[in-house]
Amino acid sequence: MNYQNILLETKDGITRLTINRPPVNVINYEAILEINFALRELKNDEASKVLLLRGAGNKAFCAGVEVKDHIGDKMPMMMKEFGQIFSLLKNLGKPSIAVVNGVALGGGCELVAGCDLAVASDKAKLGQPEIVLGGLAPAAAALFPKIMGQKKTFEMIVLGENISAQEAERIGLVNKVVPEEALDKTAEEMARKLLEKSPLSVKLVREAVYQCSDAADFQKAITIATELGIRSWETEDGQEGLKAFTEKRKPVWKNK
Repeated sequence: MNYQNILLETKDGITRLTINRPPVNVINYEAILEINFALRELKNDEASKVLLLRGAGNKAFCAGVEVKDHIGDKMPMMMKEFGQIFSLLKNLGKPSIAVVNGVALGGGCELVAGCDLAVASDKAKLGQPEIVLGGLAPAAAALFPKIMGQKKTFEMIVLGENISAQEAERIGLVNKVVPEEALDKTAEEMARKLLEKSPLSVKLVREAVYQCSDAADFQKAITIATELGIRSWETEDGQEGLKAFTEKRKPVWKNK
């Protein structure tokens, strides 16, 4: 696909998907389609082990979805396609890291929530202003309660006020806040730590976390986790990891 709104590059196992709509990387319907297409391609790309999602420049990660795309007949199509992003991220089969290089508002804040991990600049601001315009942020309503609990979710999506990167870290919306000049280096270091792990093991861990989070009750969750735990130790990589530990050497992963 000839991308017009995003940049996509994979090098040394790390894929960088950059929302390239300066100055504040507001995404439109066409950009959403491109992101969805890229995520579908990445799921089956064996060269891609970790995804870094970033906005171009230093002003904004993503300032949301184009307001005019919320108006008229285009709105339902846009909303459904935007919702697909979160299913695709969840089912990507590899970890995703949001690199929050500036404001992350509306759909941009939801993209942060949709990634497995997030590193933010100390200058970043995050928020869900949809209520101010009379609307609902669907992905935030679905994702936030699992991340930060119901009370904080209501505060963010009903009051519609922005929060600092530091507050986002405190409530679990981002994992780490660093100085702006250290952001990309920190995100890459996190990605490289993931690359040291068995890709198959990482995939199974992701499945366990998401499936347990979606389970109706604890008994269902522990059953799912146990079954996936057994699978992980039965893999060649699981056995290699144990053997390498006893032999005091680095494991050689085969992704099997």
